[in-house]
Amino acid sequence: MADKLIIFDTTLRDGEQSPGASMTRDEKLRIARQLERLRVDVIEAGFAASSNGDFECVKAIAETIKDSTVCSLARANDRDISRAAEALKPANSGRLHLFLATSALHMEKKLRMTPDEVFEQARLATRFARNLMGDIEFSPEDGYRSDPDFLCRVLETVIAEGATTINVPDTVGYAIPELYGNFIKNLRERIPNSDKAIWSVHCHNDLGMAVANSLAGVKIGGARQVECTINGLGERAGNCSLEEVVMAVKTRRDYFDLDVGIDTKHILAASRMVSQTTGFVVQPNKAVVGANAFAHASGIHQDGVLKARDTYEIMRAEDVGWSANKIVLGKLSGRNAFKQRLQELGVSLDSESEINTAFARFKELADRKSEIFDEDILALVSDESVTNEKEQYGFVSLSQHSETGERPHATIVFTVDGKEVKGESDGNGPVDASLKAIETHVKSGAEMVLYSVNAISGSTESQGEVTVRLQNSGRVVNGVGADPDIVVASAKAYLHALNKLQSKADRVAAQG
Repeated sequence: MADKLIIFDTTLRDGEQSPGASMTRDEKLRIARQLERLRVDVIEAGFAASSNGDFECVKAIAETIKDSTVCSLARANDRDISRAAEALKPANSGRLHLFLATSALHMEKKLRMTPDEVFEQARLATRFARNLMGDIEFSPEDGYRSDPDFLCRVLETVIAEGATTINVPDTVGYAIPELYGNFIKNLRERIPNSDKAIWSVHCHNDLGMAVANSLAGVKIGGARQVECTINGLGERAGNCSLEEVVMAVKTRRDYFDLDVGIDTKHILAASRMVSQTTGFVVQPNKAVVGANAFAHASGIHQDGVLKARDTYEIMRAEDVGWSANKIVLGKLSGRNAFKQRLQELGVSLDSESEINTAFARFKELADRKSEIFDEDILALVSDESVTNEKEQYGFVSLSQHSETGERPHATIVFTVDGKEVKGESDGNGPVDASLKAIETHVKSGAEMVLYSVNAISGSTESQGEVTVRLQNSGRVVNGVGADPDIVVASAKAYLHALNKLQSKADRVAAQG
């Protein structure tokens, strides 16, 4: 019987560390439910000690998720561990994930601790955590760049103190597949009690090898857990991509001889949900979930696929959630059909009033475009969750005039703390004029570092999804807006980003 490969998803923790990718409690809950639907084994819900907001998110996910293990990150100190354990109390299955840097560079420059001090802290922290919870994971931060002798000493001790999973992170994406696989293999061979823990890999994508390194850690090193994120979301160049690892192991079962519990039909829905929630667009040629992942432009390829799909397709599009029948609803569709489609897409709204409000927005959209696609529904629900939050700024209406040879002009009505205000401005284009009209009242002083437009589906009737990334006083946030009118979508995205800038939620940088 084949071994099982445990899928540990850290989209809600490490993925959220991407600049601008921070999520609200409701957004995290929605993604956690989709991860559970995907049958992810472990969901790292957050870093409970980093802020009250993250504590509440971890606790809410622990209360909601029943089939997956819910995990919280914690630094190797009593306060962090206690806080994480408290947040995880409601979980059916909970895990504490401790981390402490072990590379000479990190110990000297960041921790300013001696190796002996780090060793002792790791030992005592693991013992403390083991008294609070039975499932303990330990990560030596920057483990791949650590001295192997010191690493063996630390890991042997934390296993003896009760760590049940040992994760060896390539925190800065420095590893090469063969070297990383052998690094883990050597650790497991040298540590006498290595068989008492499950070994895990956590790789970053700075050199574009996160998936390759992770798979080498599994095949060569004997790891049986992979830490990954939906769409490879993560700080810098991102993390190991869940969909790529899962489909590699399933497609090449002849090589890996491992079982994976993931229900792959829900991969695409998870990808879209994470993309639309964070505003990080999936590139068209992204493996598995990109728009072109199963497209064939070459005449030779098209001829082969028409004769026999496996001539050029190594996996079936429908196995990861792609459907040939993308049109699902229209203006004549009823409330029950809409509610059923939400369930099929893995979207769970908390109350009938939320469903009614979302359905009213769906009917309004259906009057403006004849065909409603899955992507439209996900964007609509995402937009609805945005507008339902307590916001300082809210969109009301917009009018703009643009004519060749004349400077565009926009007038926008929006709410500030519930009161309507009107702003007007000229600009270099209708979008520029609209955003400047907002700033006539807001005067945020924020710098725009990204403006991105993505067509949600493939026609001129498509909704436009706009991502605006703003930076102010060291904070970076994403705002997302969707509308058939791209100028309106831009205004919504800008207001959404401004609302996030107003949020006082503090973030603490965590282990990668």
